Amino acid sequence: MKFIRIILFPIVPIYYVVTWLRNYLYDRGIMASKSYETPVICIGNLSTGGTGKTPTIEYLIRLLKDKKSVATLSRGYKRITEGFILADDEATADTIGDEPFQFFRKFEGIKVAVDGDRQNGIEQLIALKEKPEVILLDDAYQHRRVKPGMNILLTAYYNLYSKDIVLPTGNLREPRSGAKRADIIVVTKCPVDLSDEEKERIASKLKIKSEQKLFFSHIAYAEEFISKQGKLALRTLPNFTLVTGIANAKPLVEFLEKKNLKFNHIEYPDHYSFKPSDVEMLSKKGLLVTTEKDYVRLSHHENLEPNLYYLPIEMAMDKPEDFNALIEQYVG
Repeated sequence: MKFIRIILFPIVPIYYVVTWLRNYLYDRGIMASKSYETPVICIGNLSTGGTGKTPTIEYLIRLLKDKKSVATLSRGYKRITEGFILADDEATADTIGDEPFQFFRKFEGIKVAVDGDRQNGIEQLIALKEKPEVILLDDAYQHRRVKPGMNILLTAYYNLYSKDIVLPTGNLREPRSGAKRADIIVVTKCPVDLSDEEKERIASKLKIKSEQKLFFSHIAYAEEFISKQGKLALRTLPNFTLVTGIANAKPLVEFLEKKNLKFNHIEYPDHYSFKPSDVEMLSKKGLLVTTEKDYVRLSHHENLEPNLYYLPIEMAMDKPEDFNALIEQYVG
Protein backbone atom coordinates (compact mmCIF):
# COMPACT_ATOMS: atom_id res chain seq x y z
CA MET A 1 0.00 0.00 0.00
CA LYS A 2 2.82 2.44 0.86
CA PHE A 3 4.53 1.65 -2.43
CA ILE A 4 1.33 2.34 -4.37
CA ARG A 5 0.94 5.67 -2.58
CA ILE A 6 4.49 6.62 -3.50
CA ILE A 7 4.10 5.86 -7.19
CA LEU A 8 0.82 7.84 -7.23
CA PHE A 9 2.62 10.98 -6.06
CA PRO A 10 2.32 12.68 -9.52
CA ILE A 11 -1.44 12.79 -8.94
CA VAL A 12 -1.02 14.80 -5.70
CA PRO A 13 -0.68 18.23 -7.42
CA ILE A 14 -3.80 17.53 -9.49
CA TYR A 15 -5.82 16.52 -6.43
CA TYR A 16 -4.51 19.56 -4.56
CA VAL A 17 -5.53 22.00 -7.32
CA VAL A 18 -8.99 20.47 -7.77
CA THR A 19 -9.84 20.54 -4.04
CA TRP A 20 -8.28 23.99 -3.55
CA LEU A 21 -10.28 25.38 -6.48
CA ARG A 22 -13.48 23.86 -5.13
CA ASN A 23 -12.92 25.54 -1.76
CA TYR A 24 -12.06 28.83 -3.47
CA LEU A 25 -15.35 28.78 -5.38
CA TYR A 26 -17.32 28.15 -2.19
CA ASP A 27 -15.34 30.74 -0.22
CA ARG A 28 -16.05 33.37 -2.90
CA GLY A 29 -19.74 32.50 -3.08
CA ILE A 30 -19.48 31.35 -6.71
CA MET A 31 -20.72 27.96 -5.54
CA ALA A 32 -23.56 28.29 -3.06
CA SER A 33 -23.60 27.11 0.55
CA LYS A 34 -26.84 27.05 2.51
CA SER A 35 -27.11 28.12 6.14
CA TYR A 36 -29.96 27.44 8.58
CA GLU A 37 -31.68 29.13 11.51
CA THR A 38 -31.44 25.88 13.44
CA PRO A 39 -27.99 25.64 15.06
CA VAL A 40 -25.83 23.25 13.02
CA ILE A 41 -22.48 22.04 14.39
CA CYS A 42 -20.17 20.23 11.98
CA ILE A 43 -17.63 17.79 13.41
CA GLY A 44 -15.03 16.76 10.85
CA ASN A 45 -11.41 16.55 9.84
CA LEU A 46 -9.03 17.18 6.98
CA SER A 47 -7.71 13.61 7.02
CA THR A 48 -9.36 10.39 5.90
CA GLY A 49 -10.21 9.19 9.40
CA GLY A 50 -9.01 8.13 12.81
CA THR A 51 -9.34 11.50 14.53
CA GLY A 52 -12.03 10.58 17.05
CA LYS A 53 -15.20 12.01 15.55
CA THR A 54 -17.47 9.48 17.28
CA PRO A 55 -16.27 10.22 20.85
CA THR A 56 -16.50 13.96 20.08
CA ILE A 57 -20.09 13.68 18.90
CA GLU A 58 -20.96 11.62 21.95
CA TYR A 59 -19.36 14.30 24.14
CA LEU A 60 -21.60 16.93 22.50
CA ILE A 61 -24.67 14.72 22.87
CA ARG A 62 -24.03 14.34 26.59
CA LEU A 63 -23.48 18.08 26.91
CA LEU A 64 -26.66 19.12 25.10
CA LYS A 65 -29.28 16.35 25.31
CA ASP A 66 -30.80 17.47 28.61
CA LYS A 67 -30.99 21.11 27.49
CA LYS A 68 -31.93 20.85 23.83
CA SER A 69 -33.61 18.50 21.38
CA VAL A 70 -30.59 16.99 19.60
CA ALA A 71 -30.27 15.26 16.23
CA THR A 72 -27.22 13.69 14.60
CA LEU A 73 -26.90 13.53 10.84
CA SER A 74 -24.38 11.19 9.20
CA ARG A 75 -24.06 9.80 5.70
CA GLY A 76 -24.32 6.25 7.06
CA TYR A 77 -21.07 4.91 5.66
CA LYS A 78 -21.33 1.36 4.23
CA ARG A 79 -25.06 1.06 4.93
CA ILE A 80 -27.12 -1.07 2.56
CA THR A 81 -29.84 1.58 2.21
CA GLU A 82 -30.04 4.88 0.34
CA GLY A 83 -31.49 8.34 0.87
CA PHE A 84 -32.78 9.88 4.10
CA ILE A 85 -33.54 7.55 7.00
CA LEU A 86 -34.58 8.51 10.51
CA ALA A 87 -33.59 5.71 12.90
CA ASP A 88 -36.38 3.78 14.60
CA ASP A 89 -36.76 0.46 16.39
CA GLU A 90 -36.15 -1.38 13.11
CA ALA A 91 -32.75 0.28 12.58
CA THR A 92 -29.57 -1.80 12.44
CA ALA A 93 -25.92 -1.14 11.70
CA ASP A 94 -26.64 -2.38 8.16
CA THR A 95 -29.51 0.05 7.53
CA ILE A 96 -28.02 3.23 9.01
CA GLY A 97 -24.29 2.49 9.49
CA ASP A 98 -22.34 1.40 12.54
CA GLU A 99 -21.62 4.79 14.13
CA PRO A 100 -25.18 6.20 13.77
CA PHE A 101 -26.52 2.92 15.15
CA GLN A 102 -24.16 3.29 18.09
CA PHE A 103 -25.60 6.77 18.80
CA PHE A 104 -29.15 5.43 18.48
CA ARG A 105 -28.73 2.49 20.86
CA LYS A 106 -26.71 4.50 23.37
CA PHE A 107 -28.67 7.73 23.81
CA GLU A 108 -32.40 7.87 24.42
CA GLY A 109 -34.39 10.89 23.32
CA ILE A 110 -32.19 12.03 20.44
CA LYS A 111 -32.92 11.79 16.74
CA VAL A 112 -30.43 9.89 14.59
CA ALA A 113 -30.64 10.38 10.84
CA VAL A 114 -28.55 9.45 7.82
CA ASP A 115 -28.39 11.00 4.37
CA GLY A 116 -25.52 11.27 1.91
CA ASP A 117 -26.96 14.66 0.91
CA ARG A 118 -26.49 16.66 4.11
CA GLN A 119 -28.55 19.57 2.79
CA ASN A 120 -31.53 17.30 2.17
CA GLY A 121 -30.96 15.57 5.52
CA ILE A 122 -31.10 18.85 7.42
CA GLU A 123 -34.24 19.94 5.58
CA GLN A 124 -35.91 16.61 6.35
CA LEU A 125 -35.06 16.98 10.04
CA ILE A 126 -36.31 20.55 10.39
CA ALA A 127 -39.52 19.58 8.57
CA LEU A 128 -40.37 17.07 11.32
CA LYS A 129 -43.29 17.88 13.58
CA GLU A 130 -40.93 17.69 16.56
CA LYS A 131 -37.91 19.22 14.88
CA PRO A 132 -34.51 19.24 16.61
CA GLU A 133 -33.18 22.38 18.26
CA VAL A 134 -29.58 21.55 17.33
CA ILE A 135 -28.13 19.30 14.61
CA LEU A 136 -24.72 17.62 14.87
CA LEU A 137 -23.23 16.93 11.45
CA ASP A 138 -20.98 13.89 11.51
CA ASP A 139 -17.96 13.99 9.17
CA ALA A 140 -19.24 16.81 6.95
CA TYR A 141 -16.30 19.25 6.94
CA GLN A 142 -15.88 18.84 3.16
CA HIS A 143 -19.63 18.98 2.50
CA ARG A 144 -19.52 22.62 1.46
CA ARG A 145 -23.14 22.81 0.22
CA VAL A 146 -24.04 23.24 3.90
CA LYS A 147 -22.69 26.21 5.83
CA PRO A 148 -22.67 25.18 9.51
CA GLY A 149 -23.04 27.77 12.21
CA MET A 150 -20.03 26.18 13.92
CA ASN A 151 -17.18 24.09 12.51
CA ILE A 152 -15.21 21.82 14.85
CA LEU A 153 -12.08 20.44 13.20
CA LEU A 154 -10.32 17.42 14.70
CA THR A 155 -6.71 16.38 14.20
CA ALA A 156 -5.00 13.49 15.94
CA TYR A 157 -1.94 14.16 18.10
CA TYR A 158 0.09 11.43 16.42
CA ASN A 159 -0.81 12.62 12.89
CA LEU A 160 -1.34 16.39 12.80
CA TYR A 161 -2.65 17.74 9.52
CA SER A 162 0.24 20.23 9.54
CA LYS A 163 2.68 17.44 8.62
CA ASP A 164 0.54 15.64 6.06
CA ILE A 165 -0.23 16.10 2.35
CA VAL A 166 -3.28 15.44 0.22
CA LEU A 167 -4.39 12.16 -1.29
CA PRO A 168 -3.43 9.81 -2.79
CA THR A 169 0.08 9.84 -1.31
CA GLY A 170 -0.96 11.57 1.91
CA ASN A 171 -4.15 11.30 3.97
CA LEU A 172 -5.65 14.78 3.58
CA ARG A 173 -8.97 15.15 1.80
CA GLU A 174 -8.19 18.78 1.04
CA PRO A 175 -5.22 21.15 1.44
CA ARG A 176 -4.14 22.21 4.94
CA SER A 177 -5.48 25.71 4.20
CA GLY A 178 -8.95 24.25 4.71
CA ALA A 179 -8.33 24.49 8.46
CA LYS A 180 -9.08 28.23 8.25
CA ARG A 181 -12.82 27.40 8.13
CA ALA A 182 -12.73 25.95 11.64
CA ASP A 183 -14.12 27.85 14.60
CA ILE A 184 -12.72 25.29 17.05
CA ILE A 185 -9.76 22.96 16.52
CA VAL A 186 -9.36 19.97 18.81
CA VAL A 187 -6.15 17.95 18.95
CA THR A 188 -7.45 14.51 19.87
CA LYS A 189 -5.92 11.31 21.28
CA CYS A 190 -3.25 13.23 23.20
CA PRO A 191 -1.18 11.76 26.03
CA VAL A 192 -2.90 12.33 29.36
CA ASP A 193 0.09 14.25 30.70
CA LEU A 194 0.59 16.57 27.71
CA SER A 195 2.60 19.60 28.88
CA ASP A 196 1.75 23.27 28.30
CA GLU A 197 5.00 23.64 26.38
CA GLU A 198 3.99 20.84 24.02
CA LYS A 199 0.58 22.44 23.55
CA GLU A 200 2.20 25.71 22.57
CA ARG A 201 4.47 23.91 20.12
CA ILE A 202 1.49 22.21 18.49
CA ALA A 203 -0.45 25.49 18.31
CA SER A 204 2.49 27.01 16.46
CA LYS A 205 2.66 24.10 14.03
CA LEU A 206 -1.07 24.31 13.31
CA LYS A 207 -0.84 28.09 12.80
CA ILE A 208 -3.92 28.77 14.87
CA LYS A 209 -5.63 32.06 13.97
CA SER A 210 -6.54 34.60 16.62
CA GLU A 211 -10.25 34.02 16.13
CA GLN A 212 -9.93 30.24 16.41
CA LYS A 213 -10.07 28.31 19.69
CA LEU A 214 -7.70 25.41 20.31
CA PHE A 215 -8.35 22.53 22.69
CA PHE A 216 -6.65 19.23 23.49
CA SER A 217 -8.37 15.99 24.38
CA HIS A 218 -7.47 12.45 25.31
CA ILE A 219 -9.28 9.14 25.32
CA ALA A 220 -10.64 8.07 28.70
CA TYR A 221 -11.01 4.30 28.79
CA ALA A 222 -13.40 2.52 31.09
CA GLU A 223 -12.10 0.06 33.68
CA GLU A 224 -14.63 -2.59 32.69
CA PHE A 225 -15.46 -4.53 29.56
CA ILE A 226 -19.20 -4.64 28.80
CA SER A 227 -21.42 -7.16 27.04
CA LYS A 228 -25.04 -8.32 27.08
CA GLN A 229 -23.95 -10.82 29.71
CA GLY A 230 -22.67 -8.16 32.09
CA LYS A 231 -19.31 -6.60 32.94
CA LEU A 232 -15.74 -7.80 33.43
CA ALA A 233 -13.13 -5.78 35.27
CA LEU A 234 -9.94 -5.25 33.27
CA ARG A 235 -7.72 -6.57 36.03
CA THR A 236 -9.59 -9.91 36.11
CA LEU A 237 -9.55 -10.55 32.39
CA PRO A 238 -7.76 -13.72 31.20
CA ASN A 239 -6.09 -14.06 27.81
CA PHE A 240 -8.35 -12.75 25.06
CA THR A 241 -8.47 -11.80 21.39
CA LEU A 242 -8.75 -8.12 20.51
CA VAL A 243 -10.78 -7.50 17.35
CA THR A 244 -10.72 -4.04 15.75
CA GLY A 245 -12.13 -2.57 12.57
CA ILE A 246 -11.25 1.08 13.13
CA ALA A 247 -8.95 3.57 11.42
CA ASN A 248 -6.23 3.39 14.07
CA ALA A 249 -6.22 0.88 16.91
CA LYS A 250 -2.81 1.95 18.24
CA PRO A 251 -4.09 3.98 21.26
CA LEU A 252 -6.33 1.11 22.36
CA VAL A 253 -3.55 -1.45 21.98
CA GLU A 254 -1.16 0.72 23.97
CA PHE A 255 -3.73 1.19 26.73
CA LEU A 256 -4.30 -2.56 27.07
CA GLU A 257 -0.57 -3.27 27.01
CA LYS A 258 0.03 -0.74 29.81
CA LYS A 259 -2.53 -2.68 31.83
CA ASN A 260 -0.31 -5.75 31.35
CA LEU A 261 -3.14 -7.66 29.70
CA LYS A 262 -2.33 -10.62 27.49
CA PHE A 263 -4.09 -10.68 24.13
CA ASN A 264 -3.79 -11.45 20.45
CA HIS A 265 -4.81 -8.64 18.09
CA ILE A 266 -6.79 -9.29 14.90
CA GLU A 267 -7.00 -6.06 12.94
CA TYR A 268 -9.43 -5.28 10.12
CA PRO A 269 -9.84 -2.12 7.98
CA ASP A 270 -12.04 0.75 9.20
CA HIS A 271 -15.81 0.03 8.94
CA TYR A 272 -15.03 -3.54 7.92
CA SER A 273 -18.00 -5.67 6.89
CA PHE A 274 -17.47 -8.95 8.71
CA LYS A 275 -18.02 -11.98 6.47
CA PRO A 276 -19.54 -15.28 7.63
CA SER A 277 -16.06 -16.81 7.41
CA ASP A 278 -14.71 -14.07 9.71
CA VAL A 279 -17.47 -14.69 12.23
CA GLU A 280 -16.88 -18.43 12.13
CA MET A 281 -13.15 -17.94 12.69
CA LEU A 282 -13.72 -15.50 15.57
CA SER A 283 -16.21 -17.85 17.24
CA LYS A 284 -13.33 -20.27 17.82
CA LYS A 285 -11.10 -17.70 19.53
CA GLY A 286 -12.76 -17.82 22.95
CA LEU A 287 -13.05 -14.50 24.78
CA LEU A 288 -13.30 -11.57 22.36
CA VAL A 289 -12.84 -7.88 23.13
CA THR A 290 -13.64 -5.19 20.58
CA THR A 291 -14.49 -1.52 20.22
CA GLU A 292 -18.02 -0.26 20.73
CA LYS A 293 -18.32 0.55 17.02
CA ASP A 294 -17.34 -3.01 16.09
CA TYR A 295 -19.56 -4.44 18.82
CA VAL A 296 -22.73 -3.07 17.20
CA ARG A 297 -21.80 -4.98 14.01
CA LEU A 298 -20.79 -8.21 15.71
CA SER A 299 -23.11 -8.64 18.69
CA HIS A 300 -26.08 -9.90 16.64
CA HIS A 301 -24.18 -13.07 15.72
CA GLU A 302 -25.43 -15.72 18.13
CA ASN A 303 -22.20 -17.74 18.03
CA LEU A 304 -20.19 -14.66 19.14
CA GLU A 305 -22.55 -13.10 21.66
CA PRO A 306 -21.65 -15.22 24.75
CA ASN A 307 -17.94 -14.33 24.56
CA LEU A 308 -18.05 -10.82 23.03
CA TYR A 309 -17.24 -7.69 25.07
CA TYR A 310 -16.39 -4.08 24.24
CA LEU A 311 -14.41 -1.39 26.05
CA PRO A 312 -16.31 1.91 26.40
CA ILE A 313 -14.42 5.15 25.81
CA GLU A 314 -15.17 8.83 26.27
CA MET A 315 -13.42 12.00 25.16
CA ALA A 316 -11.86 14.04 27.99
CA MET A 317 -11.21 17.72 27.21
CA ASP A 318 -8.30 19.68 28.69
CA LYS A 319 -10.47 22.77 29.38
CA PRO A 320 -14.03 21.42 29.47
CA GLU A 321 -15.57 24.53 31.03
CA ASP A 322 -14.27 26.77 28.23
CA PHE A 323 -15.18 24.30 25.50
CA ASN A 324 -18.67 23.70 26.90
CA ALA A 325 -19.30 27.42 27.22
CA LEU A 326 -18.50 27.99 23.54
CA ILE A 327 -20.92 25.27 22.48
CA GLU A 328 -23.71 26.34 24.81
CA GLN A 329 -23.31 29.98 23.82
CA TYR A 330 -23.69 29.07 20.16
CA VAL A 331 -26.78 26.87 20.55
CA GLY A 332 -28.38 29.47 22.81
